[in-house]
Amino acid sequence: MVNPILKLDYPDPDVIRVGEIYYMVTTTMHFMPGGEILRSYDLVNWEHAAFVYDRLDSTPAQRLEQDQNIYGKGMWAASLRFHDGMFYVCFAANDTGKTYLYTAESIAGPWKKRCIEGFYHDCSLLFDEEKVYIAYGNKEIYITQLNEDLSAPLPGGLHRLAVCDTGHPGLGYEGAHFYKINQKYYLFLIHSLRDRWMRTEACFMADSIDGEFVGGDVLIDDRGYCNQGVAQGGIVDTPAGDWYAVLFQDHGAVGRIPVLVPVTWDAALPVFGKDRRIPAQFKLPCKKADEQMQPLVQCDDFKKPALSEAQEREQYGCYGLKSIWQFNHEPDLRFVKADTEQGILWLTAGKRCQNLLQAANILTQRMYFPRCAGSVTVDARALKVGDYAGICALQGCYGMIAITRRSDGFYVVMRSRAADNASLQAMPEDNADGVEWEAVPVQQGIVHLKIEAEFMKMQDEARFFYAQPSAAADCQDTVHRDKDSWQQLGITHNLYFKMDHFSGCRFGLFVYATKETGGRAGFSGFQYHIAHNA
Repeated sequence: MVNPILKLDYPDPDVIRVGEIYYMVTTTMHFMPGGEILRSYDLVNWEHAAFVYDRLDSTPAQRLEQDQNIYGKGMWAASLRFHDGMFYVCFAANDTGKTYLYTAESIAGPWKKRCIEGFYHDCSLLFDEEKVYIAYGNKEIYITQLNEDLSAPLPGGLHRLAVCDTGHPGLGYEGAHFYKINQKYYLFLIHSLRDRWMRTEACFMADSIDGEFVGGDVLIDDRGYCNQGVAQGGIVDTPAGDWYAVLFQDHGAVGRIPVLVPVTWDAALPVFGKDRRIPAQFKLPCKKADEQMQPLVQCDDFKKPALSEAQEREQYGCYGLKSIWQFNHEPDLRFVKADTEQGILWLTAGKRCQNLLQAANILTQRMYFPRCAGSVTVDARALKVGDYAGICALQGCYGMIAITRRSDGFYVVMRSRAADNASLQAMPEDNADGVEWEAVPVQQGIVHLKIEAEFMKMQDEARFFYAQPSAAADCQDTVHRDKDSWQQLGITHNLYFKMDHFSGCRFGLFVYATKETGGRAGFSGFQYHIAHNA
């Protein structure tokens, strides 16, 4: 069984093929750099190819200034296209209310930024001979013709309601993917079943751009996984002429994970899977065997090998750090320094804040389904009283293990924020301290910290551990530490996928100050442990 093809949070995928290479863009929301594009040669194995932008508009909220943030906002559901030798990435940002269009001649960039007049929710571009259209909306799906330079709607051009789902009691049609195939027009959409929550894929077809779009549900399937439907994404053909869809499926707190679906055609109608379900076994595209794929999550010693300019841009695209990392918001690089010779990432507390969620410069990696662990060595000797430095499970109902400096010395603490319920409902803005479940004194300001996360069957929980190095050790002590050396701290914390962050849980390395700025901590020997078995 190949599905899910990625066991990581890559929601709202759009996929294209250029020659023999497939590219996929997904939602990256508040994380920076953003607009990550993945590359594949077989639609199953994927690696990082590029980030579209380092910064969006550098607003106070995007920079986490004062108490502002864009958690759950930012870039949603991008459209990826290749036309006349140019790559296009188009998306709306829910914090600024703008629609952005980035263009580049190479997937590696540089990407040129501009805006399209108007706000186009879950938009999809269609290049149709000399004309360009954008499909978008929620419950009411519109098609609008754009002007020649794609800066605004074309005056007097087509603007029409194509599909309507206004009477839907829950999630109405959205997530548009717009195509012209064999002279017919297709709108692929997501919605929920009317009688219960379950994501469902739908397709509507028209013989002309201004003709009637007719259709309905084409995929109703949870793959036997917790009634979590598979839907929303792009379709693409192979060089051999086979068709596939790359959609996503909710997997609880770990996020929304891409799933591959075979697509065939009954005359002009697309057939997803078999009997609107995804078969456990199906024909896969042939793999290009000579390609070595870079993992999408990795360990990191924070050193950097000698690389070509192109290799460095691709592999170290997170402001000079490995491209597997992203910051929680736009970082303030004055307070981020990587000592690539010693292998230490230094983070300095550049702002005072009450809790983890307002901490700037949290360096994150996605968590892995069905279970994973992340560990790191923290040198906290340069912290100030009231500072916290450690590793977290980053989401609205976060959990963290950290070393903190108090007036009487160093302590390892486990803190968390509990969810009020298990629904998708957003949690309110958090301006309070997290609950401290346990604190233990440590003799020195160096400690090993670890989080283990379990997501199978939406168990969704995290456990927190620490280990103390020997008295002679320093922050370079990254030798193997067996299971018996770790001590669990605090509670087993429940994780939830909720609308306030609207993204899967991530490991995060952080420093924040509650009293005085200027304290710093060094992070070394980050270890990522993956459980491949389901």
